[in-house]
Amino acid sequence: MFYLTLAICFFSSIILTPLVKKLAFKIGATDKPNQRKVHQRIMPRLGGLAIYISFLIGIAIIQPDAKSLLPIMIPNENIHLAIILGSIIIILTGVLDDTKEISPKVKLAGQILASFIVVFLGDLKVEFINLPFGGQLDFGFLSIPITMFWIIGITNAINLIDGLDGLAAGVSTIALFAISGMAYLMGNPYVMILALITAVSSLGFLVFNFHPAKIFMGDTGALFLGYLISVLSLLGFKNVTFISLVIPIIILGVPISDTFFAIIRRLVNKQPLSAPDKSHLHHCLLRLGFSHKQAVLIIYAMSLIFGLVAFIFSQSTVWGSLIVILTLLVAIEIIVEKIGLVREDYKPLLKFMKGFKPINLKDR
Repeated sequence: MFYLTLAICFFSSIILTPLVKKLAFKIGATDKPNQRKVHQRIMPRLGGLAIYISFLIGIAIIQPDAKSLLPIMIPNENIHLAIILGSIIIILTGVLDDTKEISPKVKLAGQILASFIVVFLGDLKVEFINLPFGGQLDFGFLSIPITMFWIIGITNAINLIDGLDGLAAGVSTIALFAISGMAYLMGNPYVMILALITAVSSLGFLVFNFHPAKIFMGDTGALFLGYLISVLSLLGFKNVTFISLVIPIIILGVPISDTFFAIIRRLVNKQPLSAPDKSHLHHCLLRLGFSHKQAVLIIYAMSLIFGLVAFIFSQSTVWGSLIVILTLLVAIEIIVEKIGLVREDYKPLLKFMKGFKPINLKDR
């Protein structure tokens, strides 16, 4: 029955997307080209509505199973209701932005309200972590702002990478499959089910969104996918160990890294943090000469690698996991410097590595 549900969600998304495309043109939810954007013609957005409706169809089908799983997997039954209510707020925020282009403050207010619902109605908080070498770190009253910051941060991280055809949808789908796989390993069927339903709904939309795209997901889709990914990652990995806390960060390595270095870039260049630019990961790959499709596929490959590293990390010993993290951080920094993600002349690690000359045994 569950595999049938996934098939229904996938094909529902395929059927709904052309209908949403017509609706987008009818109500004026279109994206006009400008100097910051890659596309050259007016494009319909609002495509995330097809993903969301397909997600709701899947939820409606598995609702009885979800209720039976809640008491086992989640300490508070209200979390299921909180996720749905929060998603409604997020979708309304996205629809408003796709049709009316609301201000960043109003958009942020919608995200804060959605995260507030999840934290307080759903009682979802990162209250503590068990440290790798013993002891426990309690967040106390900071657990609420930390949890809300995670939800809002990941939501915006997915939104920021939505710059090329199929990019946000593909990266989100890969992340959702990785989260579902890790949830399966950790014995959390509720997170696995919701992640898979969302993943196949996004995959169905990707049929129309991959380059050359016929429709954009818009903020409706990017905010929804970011919101759900952030909440599911908290549900699957919170309050266990330091290693479990790091797993979702690795899975979401592409959007998190891109957002982190966007902040660094603006600080280095003395620009406002909210200032738009064309120096995100996908922009850098395009400048290096990769085609639109190649840039997207490269970032897909990066997302898959992050997912694989997360699996290796979860199966490692404490020392092994530290080595994995160190190797990953060095690799990220080298890539950032190679492609000029911060600035063309920002190459501290590469310059440091050039300072080490190989030892020639013949000179001894």
